[in-house]
Parts: sequence; C-alpha cells; structure tokens
Amino acid sequence: LDPDISIANAEAQAARVAQARRLSTPAVEKLVASVAEPRAFGFVGEPRVNVLRLNLALDAFQRH
Repeated sequence: LDPDISIANAEAQAARVAQARRLSTPAVEKLVASVAEPRAFGFVGEPRVNVLRLNLALDAFQRH
C-alpha cells in the first residue's frame, strides 16, 4: 500500500474525515495543507500527503 495520497484526494475526503473525527471541515483542510509535501527535488513526482503524518497531525489537533 502506498503511504501517500494526492492532495486532491485528501481534500476530497476532508468532509468525511471531519465528520468521523467530529471536527470542522476547514480544520481538516488546514491540516491537510500543513502536511502536504511538494514534488521531490522540486520537479519529480506530484505533490502529496503522507497519510500517517496526516493522521498524527489530526490526533495531535484533537488532543488540544
């Protein structure tokens, strides 16, 4: 399984994740943007979101 998803895919799932975690959609979208990774070396591949990093960020956000 690929640990990364596209930014568009993460944004498309933001409302569902927000509902499941009882958060606002804008809060989840902000976290997605904060963990988004650029193209490797500035030109290889596509921008992406590491799912583990996003889940850890969501967990930390909910603890505060």
